Amino acid sequence: MGPRLSSGLLALAVAIGGASTYANAAPLTPLPLPAPAPAAPITPVPASLPGTPDPGAPNEIRITGLGGSSAPWNIVLLLTFLTLIPSLLICMTPFARLLVVFHFLRQALGLQTTPSNQTLIGLTLVLTFFIMEPVGNRIYEQSFVPLQAGKITGLEAISRGSEPMRAFMAHYVREKDAALFLEIAKEPRPRNVGDLSMRVLLPAYIVSELKAGFQIGAVLFLPFLVVDMVVASITTSVGMMQLPPVVISTPLKLLLFLMVDGWHLLISSLMRSFN
Repeated sequence: MGPRLSSGLLALAVAIGGASTYANAAPLTPLPLPAPAPAAPITPVPASLPGTPDPGAPNEIRITGLGGSSAPWNIVLLLTFLTLIPSLLICMTPFARLLVVFHFLRQALGLQTTPSNQTLIGLTLVLTFFIMEPVGNRIYEQSFVPLQAGKITGLEAISRGSEPMRAFMAHYVREKDAALFLEIAKEPRPRNVGDLSMRVLLPAYIVSELKAGFQIGAVLFLPFLVVDMVVASITTSVGMMQLPPVVISTPLKLLLFLMVDGWHLLISSLMRSFN
């Protein structure tokens, strides 16, 4: 136990000596802090820099339409026009007249499904676009180009675009039909057909087109009707009572139509009627 006791007494003596030394030591003085560096001058930032959005403005996305107008109104006008395309195609173009004539031709030839309805409608659409191309170019130049440039509004573009259509329909409308709808609408009689309102001009034009189509179809029916009558009289006179005349007349009518180049004559006559 001697070495342990001596080592313990030595540690106690060292601890007492260190405590007395710490008590007699001089108080610590704080070290001086370095002087703060001068702050850099703060330059004011402008409210809005060129090319940056105003921070005070609301965060929103603006989409401008044609002519600087709002996009929702352009969408409304576009959707309205798209829904009215079938009605405009039938009521304001030669589509009705051409389609009636082609159906009359198919009935006169005795063919029920040839050409098919899709073929006749496609042919009518192509011819309608061919006839209406000058009118469409004028509408594009007078209404769509100024609207796209922002010179006119959407309503002004519709008003300008209706003028070429009005001139086209007024050229082919019958005065009798126009007078009928003027009387029904109780509107004053204008000086000429070009001054008619669209309310009167549209129904008068479609009635005139239907009449013209039926007139052409009736004339187209006559030569084929003669072939049917001749074949029916011959088969009856020779006693072929059980043989339908249409079995013989249909090939003869097709042969006659091809010999005279019927499609060329019909299309050329229809196109020249809209010259």
